[in-house]
Amino acid sequence: MTVEIDRSLIGSRSAPYVVEVEKGAVRRFADAIGDPNPVYRDADAARAQGYAGIIAPPTFPVSFLAPEEPPWTRPLDRRRVLAGEQGFHYVRPIVVGDVLTCRITFVGVEEKQARSGAMELLIQEIDGRDASGAPVYRHRRVMVYRAAPAS
Repeated sequence: MTVEIDRSLIGSRSAPYVVEVEKGAVRRFADAIGDPNPVYRDADAARAQGYAGIIAPPTFPVSFLAPEEPPWTRPLDRRRVLAGEQGFHYVRPIVVGDVLTCRITFVGVEEKQARSGAMELLIQEIDGRDASGAPVYRHRRVMVYRAAPAS
């Protein structure tokens, strides 16, 4: 297998970027995933469930886009990239009004062989911290990078 992802960058972190969690964005995301739960739309319903206010659906951090692509993914051929596994760990729910500082970390690369050919699995983690610096969530995602077609 030809190794294409620069492993010397493992452990690198992106510059921090700030995300402001807005009510309309949470509602639109809940609508898009087809989840009618009122805790994603109504502050009174959320408080009745014990939350500080309207909360975001568990997969909401996928909508937090960094302002620039991290250096370990910049040289990759987008036509060969697929989304892989994702997972979320929460210290507490994301609440409307949160201002989160996020950073992406390049965790590692695994090589796999599939029926369709060789691939590299690029593993990244995105951490979000609140305004006090306390951790709120960690989003672990895997990017599948398929081998170049044989010439």
